[in-house]
Amino acid sequence: MTKKIYVAYTGGTIGMEHTQYGYSPASNLMTLINQKLSQDVMDNLPQFELHEYDKLIDSSNICPDNWKQMAEDIANRYQAYDGFVILHGTDTMAYSSSMLSFMLQNLQKPIIFTGSQIPLCEARTDALENFITALIIASDERVKEVCLYFNRRLMRGNRSLKVNAHGFDGFDSPHYPDLGRVGIDINLNEQYLWQPQGVENFQLACDVRSHVLPLSLFPGITSDWLKIALNQPYSAFVLRTYGTGNGPDKDKALINVLTEACERGIIIVNQSQCYRGAVKQGYASGSALNQAGLLNSHDATPEALFCKLQHLFSVGKTPEQVRRLVNINLSGELTD
Repeated sequence: MTKKIYVAYTGGTIGMEHTQYGYSPASNLMTLINQKLSQDVMDNLPQFELHEYDKLIDSSNICPDNWKQMAEDIANRYQAYDGFVILHGTDTMAYSSSMLSFMLQNLQKPIIFTGSQIPLCEARTDALENFITALIIASDERVKEVCLYFNRRLMRGNRSLKVNAHGFDGFDSPHYPDLGRVGIDINLNEQYLWQPQGVENFQLACDVRSHVLPLSLFPGITSDWLKIALNQPYSAFVLRTYGTGNGPDKDKALINVLTEACERGIIIVNQSQCYRGAVKQGYASGSALNQAGLLNSHDATPEALFCKLQHLFSVGKTPEQVRRLVNINLSGELTD
């Protein structure tokens, strides 16, 4: 039976063209695909239908409304297609793939994000390989989650990070093995694929305003600065700390600010600034943050943690529920 794949073109580099201001999203992507791919090649691809969004965006402009549009788009067509490909800009692709993994839980079909570092309109481009392989993977019944495919690697969407702005290897998955590698063959690492925990659970609420404010420690940070930041009107804060979740424990005023904020019920999640490694708070400087009341992000990526918190508040979870769910694996975003 021929698989039928839905392709959502949201914008991004893959469909951009030259303008007087530089590359900008352009319409009529299907016309360009037909120019680039012969009919013989098209005949050997899964059957697909490409839907071009009315307002194409550079993904640097992504906002919660765009996540809601993408999730609703998939949900409304979920029964009509066997798999889905979302063509998206690379700058915030890790955010979008993370958010959709929370909004569309327990999938029984694949959703594959992809894009390119060089537009399809160029003679030399990575767009064709990424698009063709994403289509093929989107037709594979073994994949039942939101993934990101780029430069011959299939990654879990909420484990991915953009790591390179100038090379084809734009993304990495530092805390979780690749779900697949592509060479002559497409080889899936089936033991790492996410298995649905029940029937599909689509939670499409996505508040327009952000509930989450990321903050970073830096040498010389003051308690006054941190106090002002924590008084901003957000539901949760992500504090990006040093090493395995460490902070300046000798700065008693700063620790007191964190303690007092947590005692007032403010949610602060401890996340390491390191590219690899989880928050373990094994040092005294990390223990001080733990005792102050900070929650542990474990090995969640910055994108996944931000989107998870945004999602939980968007669907109406109470602060107490959010505190509990931060450490629960909802869609494969944490290592158990």
